[in-house]
Amino acid sequence: MAGFEDICRDFCVNQKLALKMDLPAAREPVLDLFGRLRKDLPRLSDLHRYPDGEVALESTEDERDFLWVAMRQLSLKSGWVNPGTLEDAYRMHRTVLEVAPYFLSISPLDVDHLELVYAFDFDCDGNRDEVVLDALLGGSPLGEFADPATDMVLDAQPFVALALADAPDMHVYVEVKTRLPRGETAVTREGTDPLSVMLTVRRTGPVRALGDLPTHLAALSGHGERLVEQRLIPRVLMPLRDRIARG
Repeated sequence: MAGFEDICRDFCVNQKLALKMDLPAAREPVLDLFGRLRKDLPRLSDLHRYPDGEVALESTEDERDFLWVAMRQLSLKSGWVNPGTLEDAYRMHRTVLEVAPYFLSISPLDVDHLELVYAFDFDCDGNRDEVVLDALLGGSPLGEFADPATDMVLDAQPFVALALADAPDMHVYVEVKTRLPRGETAVTREGTDPLSVMLTVRRTGPVRALGDLPTHLAALSGHGERLVEQRLIPRVLMPLRDRIARG
């Protein structure tokens, strides 16, 4: 799982705890939570409020590795861009799951789903959709529907959803994004929006106890790492990297 810098420009591991009931909007519980998280994650130093209602505690943006924790009305999210190790990112996500429910009055019944997202960003010049079509669908019946001699590819953003046979409560989503809506960039950094690949592992349904959340995170990370290493890297990331390198 090491050496992502040889494959893509940026890599991140994001977590989202999606809820059914609104999170508290009052200042005190939010600031108390962020203050508590800073004790374990002192790099989280900058508080931001965004126009879409998101409130986030972030590290300094000009660093290559960048971490953040954010709240929206129905979700609590955290992420680490270019972590030194995957365990660094998991440790942060585990801290959020262990601490946040008690500051935000989250109940086990309130949990809609928990997910981990592994996101990979590529710099890509030219027609990104053409690159994706050629790299991932070239030679297939669907890929050959487009004639490169006469057609301009306008949109090629594959999406696949799977249910894991050995973990029926988990779903896996693989998305290739040649462009992203505002606020949904896989890796939040300044500059040109990247071509992004995202693998999401999601466990749906309520939990029996808040203490089970770190255990579910560990299960998600186990499946996620296996899928990234055994499937995503050889079948999606490397073909994209090689096609982009050819220009």
